[in-house]
Amino acid sequence: METKNNMICDLETGVCGPAGDSTNSTEFIDFSAPKKTIDLYYVTDPICSHCWALEPVLRKFVDQYGQYFNMHTLMGGLLEKWGDGPVDPANGINGPADVAGHWREVGEHSRMPIDGTVWYDNPIESSFIPSRVYKVVQEKSPELANTFLRRAREELFAFNKNIAQDDVLIDIVNQVGLNGEEIVKQSKTTEANTSLYEDFQLVRQLGVRGFPTIVMVNEEQKGARIVGARSLEDYKNALQQLLPEETVQPKKLPELQQLLQKEKLLFSREIEEYYSIEQHEVDVFIEEKLTTDSYESKTLLGETYVQVK
Repeated sequence: METKNNMICDLETGVCGPAGDSTNSTEFIDFSAPKKTIDLYYVTDPICSHCWALEPVLRKFVDQYGQYFNMHTLMGGLLEKWGDGPVDPANGINGPADVAGHWREVGEHSRMPIDGTVWYDNPIESSFIPSRVYKVVQEKSPELANTFLRRAREELFAFNKNIAQDDVLIDIVNQVGLNGEEIVKQSKTTEANTSLYEDFQLVRQLGVRGFPTIVMVNEEQKGARIVGARSLEDYKNALQQLLPEETVQPKKLPELQQLLQKEKLLFSREIEEYYSIEQHEVDVFIEEKLTTDSYESKTLLGETYVQVK
């Protein structure tokens, strides 16, 4: 009977292991993630309704393709203050009350809930105020800054809070695990204002005028500028064009339980986009993927959302 013995100690190669016919003793293997050769600039503003509408697509794009780019979030400065004249006459925005109707249209079209009555009851005086808070948090942690931005938008668009008020901002910063009073105090300093205006300068250099805008630039300084809330395919195609030497591949997305633990609150539209399911499938999908003691399901402005208990 033939006895197989694959454990050969080869005197020439100096290898103890399965026998093989390769005599090449040195191999170069790349186990790393793709080299991030793209800089992605996301130009936004805390009170930008179309930026809120973009959240479902942007989250999925970043989670699937973020290994290919370095992401930089820039504040764009949507509203410095209300004056005596119209702020945006082309869109019929002459005063705070005019914003409410525009927001409702965006909310109905995108299905990302927007209340908007804050513009009647307690209008935001300036988006620069929460933007400066964002910059202070960003100095400490870019990840926490993006969490702060998300929480601020939830409070503003869905739950109708004035995110230019100190007490609201302090509470949001506390939620992300930082000292709210200290951060808001720092946001009123010259340093925070300078940091914000550095964003504005870079935004101008990128040729951005409206929000949201995503600008991708590769090592050869070739780029793509995508204005407005677009589809996942638009962003993926732009990324692919800037990486012609490779085929961009999406990473596997986390399960809903893991995603909710990270995000804390997700609207139906976000779950639909993230997992490529239809609206009528969401309730069953949630029941199948989440344990009953881990979440609460609620309705807001006709839209379902789930949040961690």
